[in-house]
Amino acid sequence: MKSCFVTSLTFALLILLAVPSQAASAPTAAEAQEFMKNGEDRLRELTIKASRATWVQENFITDDTEAIAADAQDELTAASTELIEQAKRFEAIKLPPDLARKFLLLKLQNPAPAPKDPKLRREMTEIATSLDGDYGKGKYCRKPNDCLDITAIEKILSDSRNPEELKDIWAGWHKVGAPMRQRYARFVELSNQGAREQGFKDTGVLWRAGYDMTPEQFDAELERLWTQVRPLYLSLHTYVRARLTQKYGPQIVPPNGPIPAHLLGNPWAQTWGNIFPLLGLPENGSGYDLTQLLQNKNLDAKGMAQYGENFYKSLGFDPLPGTFWERSLLTKPRDRDVVCHANAWDIDTKDDLRVKMCIQIRDEDFVTIHHEMGHTFYYREYKNQPFLFENGANDGFHEAIGDTMALSITPEYLKQIGLLEQLPPAEADIPILLRRALEKVAFLPFGLMIDKWRWKVFSGEIKPENYNQAWWDLRLQYQGVTPPVARSEADFDPGAKYHIPSNTPYMRYFLADILQFQFYRSLCKESGYKGPLNRCTFFNSKEAGAKFRKMLQMGNSRPWQDELEAVTGQREMDATAILDYFAPLQKWLDEQNKGQKAGW
Repeated sequence: MKSCFVTSLTFALLILLAVPSQAASAPTAAEAQEFMKNGEDRLRELTIKASRATWVQENFITDDTEAIAADAQDELTAASTELIEQAKRFEAIKLPPDLARKFLLLKLQNPAPAPKDPKLRREMTEIATSLDGDYGKGKYCRKPNDCLDITAIEKILSDSRNPEELKDIWAGWHKVGAPMRQRYARFVELSNQGAREQGFKDTGVLWRAGYDMTPEQFDAELERLWTQVRPLYLSLHTYVRARLTQKYGPQIVPPNGPIPAHLLGNPWAQTWGNIFPLLGLPENGSGYDLTQLLQNKNLDAKGMAQYGENFYKSLGFDPLPGTFWERSLLTKPRDRDVVCHANAWDIDTKDDLRVKMCIQIRDEDFVTIHHEMGHTFYYREYKNQPFLFENGANDGFHEAIGDTMALSITPEYLKQIGLLEQLPPAEADIPILLRRALEKVAFLPFGLMIDKWRWKVFSGEIKPENYNQAWWDLRLQYQGVTPPVARSEADFDPGAKYHIPSNTPYMRYFLADILQFQFYRSLCKESGYKGPLNRCTFFNSKEAGAKFRKMLQMGNSRPWQDELEAVTGQREMDATAILDYFAPLQKWLDEQNKGQKAGW
């Protein structure tokens, strides 16, 4: 979290610094430097305060904690808004590149820019807190004494093969969004007002300004990357659809049409790994069951997290501080509601690192904890940067770091850490690659369309009366999925996805899906690996770790193109690494799909 609060005295002092008297001379670069130093110091202090309040709110969801978090967020948002306003004084002068970058990042640090009017700012903060709380408390009650939270919902949608039960659970969870609809529309209005006051056309334009290129260039870059990977996605979609048609019948899964969203293994159809058993390969075709291997070890949640930490230690990173293990939340409490969505926290921008995750002993969570550990180690590597450079090179980098490590969860890695006794034969590559494609390739269009929807909402192209229709139009266009039951504008299905009510930008996850394979290919090469890309692990490679660490320590101090080049030698994001990784699977899918119609 990056935000701030200014006391009345501090605010008065900042005004004196930032607003010259009538007789004062024009502002200088030295004054801009001093203004920025004072502002960064204050922002750091207030970020810590806000982080602590939000940590408590998400771990103890009550009306009181929501109010406390809203107060802290309102105070820091107010200060951030004022600092951005004061910084306009220096817009006309030429600044050193590093300082100019800080002034830009100051404007971009808040994904929900607030209006200057205190009443409107307070209204926006309260809406944001209430939306986050609604999601965290969300449940579907099948019967008065049978209420399911999102963890239970995910479990049923993962395991059940009864299409009617899946439809009921899917529709039940999506009811969580409907009460958010009007508040979300108001939130968009207020956020756009804040963005315009900062000099941006709307909040979506502000979000896209953080990628060291114009919004138009960024839009074109996204479409270029999607064009690279779309043929692989179509091959996967065609294969999965054919197998689901065999399982459920053509009356439920049209042989040449889109796939109903409730049949793909999770509440959002964003990844499809849970339906692997339905796809015609032997359940143990990979030669092992990672969930079973983990459960055979009688692991608890802490044991799962320690595997993640040990991977980074093997690359030369220092262990996590003891406070990580004391303060993280790794198991869902039995006595209260929490926001179970897994995330990593940098509480004090130094060493108070934490993970909040309701860990289950299963393969999916083993991968996720490696991912979340990536955030914590990235936080610590750039902790000595100035405050506004304490972030990823772009937000896709932050998500890609842990996912790069997760790609190294290969049979060779599992054998090295003692989970697997014997490596599977070469013919096991296809089941392993298919499982991974169901996670990585299936996710790509979902990761792309979330913010395409939001950017159109922020711009006004999608109006409140068309929120839901536009959501499903984009899901059909990019994913080839449809809702299992009729939807209307009385619904607000975007609200059933955590990142919408929490106002978390989502394009980072699409970019991360691209970047992680690019990082992975480079680090495998650095480690000296020579074989097929999909079999590589760089576990225990100090050479790969040193190269990676150099990039992580740069934080957001340089354009992402510079930092990408430091690891990969390339200055452009490149999806060919995904195609290289999945090349054996692409060939196999094309053989399986002969005679099938691709697309929908």
